[in-house]
Amino acid sequence: MTEQLSRAQARRVALAAQGFLDPRHTVPTMRTFSRTLERTGVLQVDSVNVLERAHRMPLYSRMGPYDVGLLQRAAERRPRRVVEYWAHVQAFMPVELWPHMQHRMEEYRALRGKWWRDVPEDLVAQVLAEVRARGASTARALEPVLGDDAPRSKEHWGWNWSAARKALDQLFMTGELAIAARTPSFEPVYDLPERVLPAEVLAAPTPTPDEAARELVRRAARSHGVATAPCLRDYYRMGVEETRRAVAELVEAGELLRARVEGWDRPAYLHRDARRPRRVDARALLSPFDPVVWERERTERIFGFRYRIEIYVPAHKRVHGYYVLPFLLGDRLVGRVDLKADRATGRLLVKGAYAEPDAPPETAPELVVELRRLAGWLGLDADDPVVVEPRGDLAEVLARLLRSG
Repeated sequence: MTEQLSRAQARRVALAAQGFLDPRHTVPTMRTFSRTLERTGVLQVDSVNVLERAHRMPLYSRMGPYDVGLLQRAAERRPRRVVEYWAHVQAFMPVELWPHMQHRMEEYRALRGKWWRDVPEDLVAQVLAEVRARGASTARALEPVLGDDAPRSKEHWGWNWSAARKALDQLFMTGELAIAARTPSFEPVYDLPERVLPAEVLAAPTPTPDEAARELVRRAARSHGVATAPCLRDYYRMGVEETRRAVAELVEAGELLRARVEGWDRPAYLHRDARRPRRVDARALLSPFDPVVWERERTERIFGFRYRIEIYVPAHKRVHGYYVLPFLLGDRLVGRVDLKADRATGRLLVKGAYAEPDAPPETAPELVVELRRLAGWLGLDADDPVVVEPRGDLAEVLARLLRSG
């Protein structure tokens, strides 16, 4: 039997799976955090800080204003609930996924000579020994010890890593080191896995490759609600063949249901426990790194919303702006805003604001409420904390509504 879903039903299923149906707590707690992480599965990490760190925004979009210390406690204090790894890309993931990443770590070990060919093996061994002896360390702390502390050029987006940083990255990717924390300037702090992860996680048996693939696809399906095979594969950046086998096995077990979605040109799969709400009353700004918009083809298929990140596009070629957030209202993406937190003046700058062609009349007033709330959460406390620049078809009405209070 194949489940039949309209496009609107698929949207609501997807948003419910991502946590937009969950009631918000007045004061979000660690319980709220855990529930939200269960929905998203992972939180992508990115260094861009023009508005707020990427891994913090999906939590805000679902939980509302929360204490960012919740995530820091979950990642850095016992009992650790999350740890960083290359799960989607660089991302926070639940600690219990560490054993399921062992095969991925083995693959990176096999690629040492290709990916890190300019990092001598004896240097890697020396870096590992230094961390073992010194404890949690940053690359900056190790560079003088290794005689590797010459100033770095800032060309090529700043990816001119020192040899120590490259060695630490290799050891992180192969699972010989883990990230224990981040400094205030976002530098990773590395340590041995046994000093980072709970003992029971490290003692857990390593799943077979097929078992690990099934678990990752299972989690991707829960986070998507309904998805095509490429969507399921992308969530944890898996291989085509391992995803195909896992999907087939989960269909056979009844965990995934075959589905057809209106307007989709590919077969879909519905998680058997996916909620099918009649209505979703969401209002949220979504980070460019939010799981709802990770897979651009999926975003366009579900929401009819064409979205591209323009951070790395030259300024004169950008269509909507540098750091553009889709605006979710109800169960639709109805607009987008280019935002910047100007912390020096305490203002949230709306550098561009655009409505989708079918945006409802309440788009602008609802967006004003959300912009004010975001400014408050970010601690932007100027007398007029939201400033709209005259770019985009929503800019004038937003500015007028903000002036009118």
